[in-house]
Amino acid sequence: MEIVQTDNAPKAIGPYSQAITSGEYVFTAGQIPLDPATGKLVEGDIRVQAKRVLDNLTAVLEAAGSSTARVVKTTCFLSDMADFPAFNEVYSQYFSETKPARSTVQVAQLPLNARVEVECIALRG
Repeated sequence: MEIVQTDNAPKAIGPYSQAITSGEYVFTAGQIPLDPATGKLVEGDIRVQAKRVLDNLTAVLEAAGSSTARVVKTTCFLSDMADFPAFNEVYSQYFSETKPARSTVQVAQLPLNARVEVECIALRG
């Protein structure tokens, strides 16, 4: 196993890694809409927050030698399922060619009161 860390995504806000690689796989931690430069939650609606989350996830994948095109499974957490259609608009821009398997669930609360969090499993290379 190897730890993945990049300055192009937010530093972990707890005792975890941005991602771990094992063999041909990348397992990312959940990304919330933190600005990597400031470490602060971006303000805005679900579209703004989803874009930041997916930009962060893209940066972690690239640091691990992967990309959104190599993602096989995502798990998406929304604080309000009413945001699902708007979230899908943004999500589809990152996964337009390859559509990974996906689970989306509503949760009671996310860290720092974020509206969205996304984690994934991807192939390296």
